[in-house]
Amino acid sequence: MSTQAESTHDYIIIGAGSAGATLGARLSENGRYSVLLLEAGPADRSPWIHLPIGYGKTMFHPVLNWRLYSEPEVEMAGRRIYWPRGRCLGGSSSINGLIYIRGQAEDYERWAALGNAGWGWRDVLPYFMRSEDNARGSSDYHGAGGPLAVSDIGASHELMEAIIAGAQSLGVARNDDFNGAQQEGVGYFQLTTRRGIRCSSATAYLRPARARHNLRIETDAQATRLLFSGSRASGVEYRQHGKLRGATAAREVILAAGAVHSPQLLELSGIGDASRLAALGIPLLRHLPGVGENLQDHLQLRLIYKVAKPITTNDDLRNLVGKARIGLQWLFKRSGPLAIGINQGGLFTRVLAESATPDIQFHFGTISAEMAGADPHPWSGCTFSVCQLRPESRGSIHVHSRDPALAPQIRPNYLAAETDRRIAVAALRYARRLAATVALAPYLSAEYRPGPEVASDEQLLQFARDYGATIFHPVGTCAMGNGEQAVVDQRLRVRGVSGLRVADASIMPTLVSGNTNAPAIMIAEKAAAMILEDAAGA
Repeated sequence: MSTQAESTHDYIIIGAGSAGATLGARLSENGRYSVLLLEAGPADRSPWIHLPIGYGKTMFHPVLNWRLYSEPEVEMAGRRIYWPRGRCLGGSSSINGLIYIRGQAEDYERWAALGNAGWGWRDVLPYFMRSEDNARGSSDYHGAGGPLAVSDIGASHELMEAIIAGAQSLGVARNDDFNGAQQEGVGYFQLTTRRGIRCSSATAYLRPARARHNLRIETDAQATRLLFSGSRASGVEYRQHGKLRGATAAREVILAAGAVHSPQLLELSGIGDASRLAALGIPLLRHLPGVGENLQDHLQLRLIYKVAKPITTNDDLRNLVGKARIGLQWLFKRSGPLAIGINQGGLFTRVLAESATPDIQFHFGTISAEMAGADPHPWSGCTFSVCQLRPESRGSIHVHSRDPALAPQIRPNYLAAETDRRIAVAALRYARRLAATVALAPYLSAEYRPGPEVASDEQLLQFARDYGATIFHPVGTCAMGNGEQAVVDQRLRVRGVSGLRVADASIMPTLVSGNTNAPAIMIAEKAAAMILEDAAGA
């Protein structure tokens, strides 16, 4: 079927999330090029987006969240794992936990060693710094004056201070900057907030750019397939308000739909494994077997403790008096639980003797619930969430229908690798060692989950299978590289076609050691610079 183009632009960007919003602002910045930015979801008008603790309200939101599920996971007791993904301007940066982490320098050196020239630590650091407006000011590791606000939590918390003291008693040094000279240590996170309000990529990048005459932002516009002239990407077909529309790209189409929807759109457009597409009756444009493969994600294991003192966010939210108190604290001081969200601090350490750098990360929340984003427990509680930083298990995301309205099949393949199973058990044992420290004795009254009856390695691994969940960091499904499974090259151009790039977390060849929002924005910053450089040299 042919789709008539209703408009022509120099660049078309599909997806206005962490990466897409960044690209839209940067490519339209100099005023030379016209840019169309398509977002499947609505504008970011909900107050729950902008209030950091609103994370709990958007976790299952029927409009602002794609509310995806994996296929039944063999190694996870056959469970289908819930995958929340942002569906609005700002994408997942509008509904995430706000934590600003870049990963380890070694992560990016690994990318370069895999043949991706220009993606080593010293190559990417300037783009992290360019994006950043750190409340601490500029330094060798941080930027000031960039679009993305990065702030300290500010006030310390009694329970978090006890956790830090407990970790120090285990030999972990206090670290006041996980994005500085080294990641290892324990301390408070920095958040993507400004004066107690979320700074999503839409707030950071699109809000200042919206008035530009050369930037057109279309919401409720879900891309259905890419359009090609021969082997050159010429535009996009998208559905908006029940009508099928088309747009032409004079220069390039850029996929920034994320690790789930970027490979989905490539496959729907005939780019992927030839036999897989043939089985669905999708005409082949380019055989790229790596599309949708190489999926990696952080598996979250949550230990929940009852707290002996009424100092947790559970207590703040239990009654109207507590809610009023923290509401006034946010209203007049832009501080307190409403300004923080869920997790206040973290810990990076090693549990395997062979690990040269931290192999696990903790998120410490002064709140507890049956699952992330659910209603808090009716008692004082806290959560130790721990994940393996560099999983060896690999999964996939593939379409199973020609219908773009159907979600693709997600198969994370958690705990398939022996190393991942070893770290899961070691991480849970480490969390218990931390909880048992003298510093935490006055605070933690009982382990609610897994519970003391879960004691052996086999039982701990079964707990991981029964309760483990995504920590919302899927990457790798349009991997950058040079081998047979590579989807994009070092300049993020899709191999075998022209006029088409992918610029989002799906291009990561390996998962970074930490949260993925800041790296996704960095990828878009670097991609925009390369695109503009190529345009200038054309």
